[in-house]
Amino acid sequence: MASQTPSAQPSPDRPTRDRPWVMRTYAGHSSAKESNSLYRRNLAKGQTGLSVAFDLPTQTGYDPDHELARGEVGKVGVPVSHIGDMRQLFDGIPLEGMNTSMTINAVALWMLALYQVAAEEQGADIAKLNGTTQNDIIKEYLSRGTYVFPPGPSLKLITDTVAYTVSNIPKWNPINICSYHLQEAGATPVQEIAYAMCTAIAVLDAVRDSGQVPQERMGEVVQRISFFVNAGVRFVEEMCKMRAFVELWDELTRERYGVQDAKQRRFRYGVQVNSLGLTEAQPENNVQRIVLEMLAVTLSKDARARAVQLPAWNEALGLPRPWDQQWSLRIQQVLAYESDLLEYDDIFTGSVVVERKVAELVAGAKAEIDRVQAMGGAVAAIESGYMKSQLVGSHAARRARIEGGDEIVVGVNKFETTEPNPLTADLDTAIFVPDAAVESAAAEAVRAWRAERDQAAADAALDRLRVDARAWKATGTNAAVNLMPATLECVRAGVTTGEWAGALRDEFGEYRAPTGVSGVVGVQEGGAELTAVREAVRTTGEELGGRLRLLVGKPGLDGHSNGAEQIAVRARDVGFEVVYQGIRLTPAQIVAAAVEEDVHCVGLSILSGSHLELIPDVLERMRAAGLDDVPVVVGGIIPAADETALLAQGVAAVFTPKDFGITEIMGRIVAEIRKANDLAV
Repeated sequence: MASQTPSAQPSPDRPTRDRPWVMRTYAGHSSAKESNSLYRRNLAKGQTGLSVAFDLPTQTGYDPDHELARGEVGKVGVPVSHIGDMRQLFDGIPLEGMNTSMTINAVALWMLALYQVAAEEQGADIAKLNGTTQNDIIKEYLSRGTYVFPPGPSLKLITDTVAYTVSNIPKWNPINICSYHLQEAGATPVQEIAYAMCTAIAVLDAVRDSGQVPQERMGEVVQRISFFVNAGVRFVEEMCKMRAFVELWDELTRERYGVQDAKQRRFRYGVQVNSLGLTEAQPENNVQRIVLEMLAVTLSKDARARAVQLPAWNEALGLPRPWDQQWSLRIQQVLAYESDLLEYDDIFTGSVVVERKVAELVAGAKAEIDRVQAMGGAVAAIESGYMKSQLVGSHAARRARIEGGDEIVVGVNKFETTEPNPLTADLDTAIFVPDAAVESAAAEAVRAWRAERDQAAADAALDRLRVDARAWKATGTNAAVNLMPATLECVRAGVTTGEWAGALRDEFGEYRAPTGVSGVVGVQEGGAELTAVREAVRTTGEELGGRLRLLVGKPGLDGHSNGAEQIAVRARDVGFEVVYQGIRLTPAQIVAAAVEEDVHCVGLSILSGSHLELIPDVLERMRAAGLDDVPVVVGGIIPAADETALLAQGVAAVFTPKDFGITEIMGRIVAEIRKANDLAV
């Protein structure tokens, strides 16, 4: 493929001072009513678009009264169970003039249908709707874990969304290829570029081959593909990464898909800067991290983001409050309106250093793209576990660098001395705590909704959906009937999110993605600390009559498995036999595995805020199963008050983002096993 420099690409629609990038904060919690109030306040403060966060039951296709929704309703986003909720969510917000981004993937087709109907009820012309459904299922198998169906049916749903929007909602971005979470899962810049491009190839090939979009309209398809990227604190490298993205996308769409219109080939992306890079220790340092990361995607005019959303300084502590989100919005506004950044052409044009780094990233990404394509493409690389294991390995290597002091994180492994922090003097008020009554209210509301609707119409709509899904299964091609018309019928008939997804689960089945843990080595040769822990694992095992076994479990719907994977890798490095079955397990399944595998310790990982509901359930079931002598340790974003409560209920140890030393964590786990078995510590 021929090379083309980013600066050669026309960019008349890049953000300017008069028309800056779309400014958003990722928001949603508790209920549609509460989230609507939050959206109105944010828009009044100068936010220029909406970025909707859905709760985990909604993202994974469950209603609030489902068993797996326990503890998760309204925690990391807003529950949307039916058209009534979508109406309430955007009440008083004219959708025809709004730019709305929805972070939704497995059920993106469903959520877009809800949005369309809500807009129609407002009197909007759907051809004028402007926004994005994330709809990138590939990265869900690799990082966030909110997938539902196997890769084939998931790609069918994406294809149908793309084909439908090109014809009916032409200003909508039907997929937002999301390398953001790949970086959080450990991706290097080369891997982030390469795997995002491999995802784009998989989607565009599927749309092209489906027959739903004529070849002469592929330029329109390409024009509506957007990207959502991550920007880390190495902001020069990250800026070069964005220029590499621009160059590769222009080349790929011109040469592979024959798109001749330069405007249609523009690389359009939004960004949220790195949330998992924020620290619990000295969290005030997160503010300057956020600013530096934002500069990576705004400094270079020829590769500037069209939409930016920033995390809050305290996300490593818990859920941000409205004031924290306002602070992040003001950071953007100061840069856009007070600085002179938007007054100049690209300030890096002609830089030898930048050109060299961009060329290096492009070459590395092309090599990795070729490697994946030789395997059969992104879907094949997902099913084989290749991409997942690559990310787990990269993440393990970075963790080792931090622990060894080769990579500095200020306030964490260097410059740890600090004055008392007034921002966190009262931790109970430094984060947002959802109302505990939200879940029961949502469950009661969805039951009432089902009772009051026309059940015959709902049943008929679901029957049509199943018939159309079977038509796809029978042919095995995406040229079969598009599922959007049946989905719109379901919306108008009052079908719920859980019912829509349940009908497709019946037809398509569910999927458990490879964990990527097997075969990855985190640390081969370690220092004195690692050697000591390995010896403690070995001798403790001998004293207990066999090799120590650690069960790593992810209860509930939280799919952020990075921490659990790194614990599993390091535990195996120090000599544990590790039992890790992946994400989305019920407490009953975790306890059953603990009994069957006869483990010496259970480690639970939860980042969604559902720890106070799910962990006591695990403890109670373990006691009932006679596992009183098996210690339970917990990791996640857990506020101090919650940590105290968990320890009082019988949890042996709690680890939060401040506990970055995984080898030290291993040592503490061995100590808890010895204590539980009355061995000398």
